[in-house]
Amino acid sequence: DFEKRILVNFTYIKRGIAEKDPEFKQPIGYALIVNTKLRKVFAYKRATHGENYSEKRLAGKWSWGVGGHIDKSEEKSANPLSDSLLREISEEISLPSVTRTRVLGYINDDLTEVGKVHFGVLYLIETDSEEVKPNSSEISVGELKSISELEEILSNPNAVVEEWSKMALGPLKAFFSLKK
Repeated sequence: DFEKRILVNFTYIKRGIAEKDPEFKQPIGYALIVNTKLRKVFAYKRATHGENYSEKRLAGKWSWGVGGHIDKSEEKSANPLSDSLLREISEEISLPSVTRTRVLGYINDDLTEVGKVHFGVLYLIETDSEEVKPNSSEISVGELKSISELEEILSNPNAVVEEWSKMALGPLKAFFSLKK
């Protein structure tokens, strides 16, 4: 239970320091937002660098995970991971309702520049909303998509998908296969 370990051992460090030092893996709540009835997940393309998205390592990439860093103001909360995740969701997308939230797994990727300094707690957020939309200029397009639509994005040579979303696809497929 890495979520529990993080919550017990969490120490806030300024992001600018942690982004450059793999000694300080930053825990990130990273959520797949799914409508189980429709069998779809929210997927989006990040804005391009210089357009409306400042994180050049992720700019312009497709993703089906929503998440972000823990702010200093969340450091003392009972669960800074889920609090930061809920804040990020409210800032970035319009999600009318949440029916269930749970940990689906974990993401560790020491092969990419982003992955070297982050550790993901993969959450699954279930909604009965039939429409989930971007609510931020950091997202150029986004909507609920089926697994086959995600696989089409992955197979498109002109589309770039962030590594964490690629890694989350297996657990997402396993979740949907259990919901048949």
